[in-house]
Amino acid sequence: MNFNRNRVWLFGFAAILLSHSDLLAQKVDVWIGTGGKNGIQHTTLDIQTGELTPVRTAIAIPGTSFLVMHPNKPIIYSTAGYQGERGVAALAIKNQKLTLTNFLPSGDGGAAGVSVDRSGKVVFTAQNNGGSVTSYRLKSDGSLDSVASQIEHGEGSKVIPKRQDQSHPHWVGSSPDNRYLMVTDLGLDQVVIYEVDVESGKLTRKSAVQTPPGSGPRHMKFHPNGNFIFVLNEFTMDISVFGYSPESGDLKEIQLIPTLPKSLRDKNPNSAAEIRVHPSGKFVYASNRGHDSVAVFEFDESSGQLNFVEREAVRGANPRNFCLDPTGRWLLVGGRNSNTLTVFEINPKDGSLTYHRKCINVPTPMCVLIGSIK
Repeated sequence: MNFNRNRVWLFGFAAILLSHSDLLAQKVDVWIGTGGKNGIQHTTLDIQTGELTPVRTAIAIPGTSFLVMHPNKPIIYSTAGYQGERGVAALAIKNQKLTLTNFLPSGDGGAAGVSVDRSGKVVFTAQNNGGSVTSYRLKSDGSLDSVASQIEHGEGSKVIPKRQDQSHPHWVGSSPDNRYLMVTDLGLDQVVIYEVDVESGKLTRKSAVQTPPGSGPRHMKFHPNGNFIFVLNEFTMDISVFGYSPESGDLKEIQLIPTLPKSLRDKNPNSAAEIRVHPSGKFVYASNRGHDSVAVFEFDESSGQLNFVEREAVRGANPRNFCLDPTGRWLLVGGRNSNTLTVFEINPKDGSLTYHRKCINVPTPMCVLIGSIK
């Protein structure tokens, strides 16, 4: 009888060990858009150790800078160049490689930003050079169907000569309830808001919210609770924090906080590039090009304000893009000019970053996209 009990206990303990072993082996795919002839590169991140595998080419299609994952299909959408045209590509994922499903041109200078609505029915692009926003219907298999809307944003704010003579939409993303499309336009100094018909893919302009004159809003992210928005201003290197009303789609400014003090900003050519929110909603991160750092902030949900924590050097040059893994433990920074992908560990108490001494070579990383845990 005792033998049987011991055997049951041993089998149970073995099952726990195997389960723990499976957990330790969990990895996530990391896809890197390189913007040039190197196409999209692939590596994997071990979420327990922070180790990265050597990169290899997932697909050699050129001009693949910004990437986004379909919400429920193994498909990546990428800004890309194909057969002499610029637009968006649908890429199927299989065995850590990508194959081109199809491509549609965007025209108007080519796309800089790309996103997919939360139901997986519409893809959006922002044409930074041409000054327009485009929506594309998707087929049921996730491939691109046709252009549903293309809307020009017109003249810029003209606060900064040449940089703001015309509109420059740079980022597009859906609201948490999928009713609205948000577009940051660094030429207009505005976040432009569209109503979205996800069945037809059509866009209808709703309103626009001003950021400070000459700020150049580049990217933005929602807080996980859906009630706050963080807009990163490229030129003035600060974050505009807005309260967001899901019912009306309206924004109300709460705070403006620098990612880099003016004394440092004016020393060298500097600009802000990417902003991310920790999965817990407790921390916000923004990258500073030139200063080559990531600014860390704690978020106070009761006041809706950010509090500065630190600036961590990225151990690379020109951090155009970075990403957080799904567990919120790791932050990966792409050094565009240093050809590096560097790993930092996140302190769960205050969000501060520790260089994990893990860095691999990646050709001109323009966008870092991390997949789901396997």
